[in-house]
Amino acid sequence: MVADALIYHPTVAHYLKFVATTVGRDKLLRTLQYFSRFYAWYLLRTNGTKAEIAPFEAIKKQFGLARKLLRFGKNVEHLKAAALAADSKVSVPDPVLRYASVGRQIGYAGYLTMDMTTVLDALGVRKWEGAKKAQKEAYRFWAMGLLCSVVAQFYTLYRLREREAKVDKKEGEGVVESKRIALERSASQLQLLSDLCDLTVPTSALGWAGFDDGFVGLAGTVSSLIGVYTQWKKTA
Repeated sequence: MVADALIYHPTVAHYLKFVATTVGRDKLLRTLQYFSRFYAWYLLRTNGTKAEIAPFEAIKKQFGLARKLLRFGKNVEHLKAAALAADSKVSVPDPVLRYASVGRQIGYAGYLTMDMTTVLDALGVRKWEGAKKAQKEAYRFWAMGLLCSVVAQFYTLYRLREREAKVDKKEGEGVVESKRIALERSASQLQLLSDLCDLTVPTSALGWAGFDDGFVGLAGTVSSLIGVYTQWKKTA
């Protein structure tokens, strides 16, 4: 009876839907990858032994490689999204949000395209001298996409404040609109937090910021958990 209750529990069905998605699996792997990056740094700073640090370094490296393979070919998805965003003058009439969306998708597409070129080198199948340079270019594209997303979120929050100032909360429609604005603001703030956390990765890799592995690992863990939460809600 207990086994049946567990097997047929709605949460189990939800979990299976979640892990059936590539995004769901990627976010789980990413969470473990970045937490391992943080914990390896923590052990190093607290005089941990090489034997203690090695498993977390291995998780960081191997899960990073697994994720590189999982996102192989996803650049096409973002190129299509960029084209759709450029043509969405009716659904997204605001030019700031439209251009920011195009910039974000082009940034992600560029990142994934350059990242693809380093796969064989990362696997050890065929070493390539230009792999490090290509990876740096990938980080530049990723940073560009994230900055466009950050601009979009700040602008969205600004427009939401404007909308909220015009709402009459004494009326029924005003109360509904106020609740809708609160939900949109919450989603925008969550995305902004995720983007700012993610920005620590390319900016530190490119030397634009002096974040250490501990800070980047923690920030990456936070953005990964946000990604898990968002994907979990989508598969509900």
